[in-house]
Amino acid sequence: MDSMSTIEAALKERIKELTCLYEVSSILVDADPKEHIKTFTAIAQSIKVGFQYPEDTEVVIEQGSIHVATGTILTDKFLSTKIKVFDAVEGFIKVYLNKESLDFLPEEQPLIDNIGIKIGDYLDRVASKQNAARLRQQMEHADRLAIIGELTAGIAHELNTPLANILGFAELLKEDLEENFSVAADLDKIIKNAIFSREVVKKLMFFSRAMPQEKTLVNIVPQVREAMNLLDATFRKENVRYTVTIADEEMLLEVDTVQLTQILFNLTINAIYFSPPDGLVQIKVNQDAETIYLEIIDEGPGLSDEGLEKVFQPFFTTKPTGSGAGLGLSVVHGIVTSHNGSISAKNNEDKGATFKVSLPK
Repeated sequence: MDSMSTIEAALKERIKELTCLYEVSSILVDADPKEHIKTFTAIAQSIKVGFQYPEDTEVVIEQGSIHVATGTILTDKFLSTKIKVFDAVEGFIKVYLNKESLDFLPEEQPLIDNIGIKIGDYLDRVASKQNAARLRQQMEHADRLAIIGELTAGIAHELNTPLANILGFAELLKEDLEENFSVAADLDKIIKNAIFSREVVKKLMFFSRAMPQEKTLVNIVPQVREAMNLLDATFRKENVRYTVTIADEEMLLEVDTVQLTQILFNLTINAIYFSPPDGLVQIKVNQDAETIYLEIIDEGPGLSDEGLEKVFQPFFTTKPTGSGAGLGLSVVHGIVTSHNGSISAKNNEDKGATFKVSLPK
């Protein structure tokens, strides 16, 4: 090959490489953040065409759980580059030559290095946007809960006094009318419903963090075991299995022990309610240097999108009418928040849901 032909061939390859870079940039500009497989497949095909021997070149792109390839790999001769997301290696590009007699051009390594950087930058932007959207949703959700908490505290305060008066006067009347069985029976109904209403108000006050707390530094392990022992009969009655996994025998936490028990009861009873016959509920307790974590995992139907958004709001329930007031999980949220902790709900990959409570030591 004469010098002119060599120059022309080299120029042709540079044009192919620049075309490849342009195509990759265009693919990433128009990419759907939810369609990484489609995006990486298009990029891999563009790289294949951009190399000197496209008919003998195969490209593999891996990132996280995504794996795309242009064809069958017949050799171990390859060039590779890393894909970094926020400076952490999360994938790679590998370009293979299936013929041992062929060689890569010196410029082809910088080509895929450049493409790896472009993909990493793209994934950085996608992750940043997703994190910003998630943070905005969390802030909006927290604002809504805060407003509901303030309204709830006001309602509970206004109801508490008249309920106490109703209960007090009904009990006085009952003492004066003990011999009138018909009236006494009606008064018993008034007293019973007043007590029920007072418990609802207490739950509202728990949610709004208006109940006084008595925090003490305790080892919560015996507390957790005692709570599960008390719930054992409920598990057996509902034909639901359970396991308790506690990472350490000593987990010290400054907590209101009554409210800790209420967290465990409400979350576990909720898991039992939604579990199928012979379903399994897992209670996990572990810790790190700064936080204690409680996880309640069930095998129920999981939560809808609306449920995931509203699960901790008072009076929201997916139970049938009469089966629950929709206050149990909102009470847990209020207690956890009052301990400067956090609680989250998510659906499991297979089935059911997981509620995770984080309580700072």
